[in-house]
Amino acid sequence: MQNPLATAAIVVVVALFGAALVAMTLRNYTVAGLLFLSASIVIYFRENRLVRE
Repeated sequence: MQNPLATAAIVVVVALFGAALVAMTLRNYTVAGLLFLSASIVIYFRENRLVRE
C-alpha cells in the first residue's frame, strides 16, 4: 500500500461495480450504465495520474 490515493480509487471502483450490479438486478439499466461509466473513468484516472511506474 504505497500510494493511498491509488488504493482508495480501487475501493471506489469496487463500490461502483457493486452498485452497478445491484442496479442491473433491479432492472435500472440507465443507472447501471452510468455507474459502469463512472468506474471506467476512475480506472482511467487512477492508471494515468495516480500510479507511477
